Amino acid sequence: MVRHLILVYALLGLNAFAQTSTSDLIRADEQKRLQTCLELQETDPEDAYEFALAWQGEGRTYQSQYCAATGLIALGKHEEGAIRLEELAISQTLPISLKERGVYMAQAGNAWLLANLPDQAIVALTEAIKLEKFDANLYLDRARAYLAQKNWEKGEEDLAEAIKIQPGDLQAYILRGRARLAQDKLDDAWADVEQGMAIDINNVDLLVLRGDVREAKRLAAAED
Repeated sequence: MVRHLILVYALLGLNAFAQTSTSDLIRADEQKRLQTCLELQETDPEDAYEFALAWQGEGRTYQSQYCAATGLIALGKHEEGAIRLEELAISQTLPISLKERGVYMAQAGNAWLLANLPDQAIVALTEAIKLEKFDANLYLDRARAYLAQKNWEKGEEDLAEAIKIQPGDLQAYILRGRARLAQDKLDDAWADVEQGMAIDINNVDLLVLRGDVREAKRLAAAED
């Protein structure tokens, strides 16, 4: 989930055959500032947010607003950061690409998860999936929100989609095994354990799941 909280921007490539314009320089400067902001969030979130506020004081570009929104999340103000990211994602006045809008909405969903608000997370992540339907991480993150609601069936469906897109994702198998175990689909849960063991036999979460499924199967057999 955390993997979706920091967006890594590449500096805009300028056409080598075109004359550098003022707008090109402005865009390059914005990207450089954003990169500085995101790096600062890793080491000093408070300074990063102050940096964002000062930047916004020069003009509320979408990069400076993004810097502020993610800065709030870095400070632990997940709900406020999520709201700002959603506002950016749906803005009709800022020159934001569809890909960026999808990333902002995905990060908003993850922030809602950090705020323990799975309902809002599902809404945001559903919008992100509409923009990028082949991103396995989006289905994985929305599954986390469904599992937080104890909506095991919906969570299982999203995890199946994540695995379909990215078959080697160990975390998806572990979470789907949990969802299936919660629904007493013990054979299916064990199948996920076996798939996971083929990926990483030493993973602690997987080993715990294996023990839980074995115990559930033992208890079920004892009742027969």
